[in-house]
Amino acid sequence: MLDRHSQLAVPDETYFVPQLADRHLRGIDANEFLDDVRRVVEWDVPLDSVRTRLRDGMPVGQAIGAVYAAYAAERGKSRWGDKTPMYMQNLRLLEHLFPDALYVHLIRDGRDAALSFLEMPRGLVTETWMHPRTPADFAAQWRAEVAGARRLGRRVGARYLEVRYEDLVADVGTALERICDFAGLAYEPEMADYAGNVDVSAKPHQQRLRQPPTAGVRDWRTQLSPDDVAAFEGVAGDLLRDLGYETSQGTNARGRLRSASYVTRALAWRGASFALRRSPLWRRRHPPLR
Repeated sequence: MLDRHSQLAVPDETYFVPQLADRHLRGIDANEFLDDVRRVVEWDVPLDSVRTRLRDGMPVGQAIGAVYAAYAAERGKSRWGDKTPMYMQNLRLLEHLFPDALYVHLIRDGRDAALSFLEMPRGLVTETWMHPRTPADFAAQWRAEVAGARRLGRRVGARYLEVRYEDLVADVGTALERICDFAGLAYEPEMADYAGNVDVSAKPHQQRLRQPPTAGVRDWRTQLSPDDVAAFEGVAGDLLRDLGYETSQGTNARGRLRSASYVTRALAWRGASFALRRSPLWRRRHPPLR
């Protein structure tokens, strides 16, 4: 929806921001940075267009922003954004890289989100040490990420907007007008007219982009077993309740233990990923794409 705005370019999920940030901790060497861009950025953007925006010693956040700016310029747009869900695990990093960024946090009932996530075909995302395979596992991820984003919102204040998925589906135009007003953009009705205008041939997990937003596509009340509902709420019932969603129980001791285990594994994965990206092995695993 946002990418259909005439001034805003929002590409498909990217995944490269943490990699480039870990590779170039402070001021960049422009040629070294561009070489890494060749290895992880799959967009059809001329590398010369990126290189002209780089300078030796510039902060890595600005350098990454230059990659997005080149992508936007190729499409005749002046602003850019990103919608990679995985970056919910890197909010502190994003805050450091992009100190003036605006954040739109789309919140969905975690039980419906679990249904959607767990139905994704295998192989579409990297399955890390904390990859959820059950509703209770997903509850730990959902709780950590949603709570983390709300903490981010308290830190950045007016640069954070919370939008409910259920409100977006119920009234797309009103939700998009609110987002545009937050971003300082004029609302364009064409933003909501994406159904049938998006190529999803290579996106088996996004086939619903063929149709407009539809309420009730996922309904945990009828599609999750009572045991799975109880397990999810045992992990994240308190946050569901804080957000105004109906629950039958709150978080319990077993759920708190599962959440703690998830956070520990996430930190371990982040540490291992950082070490790999700082090593010579990283370039061997990422040959140039072009």
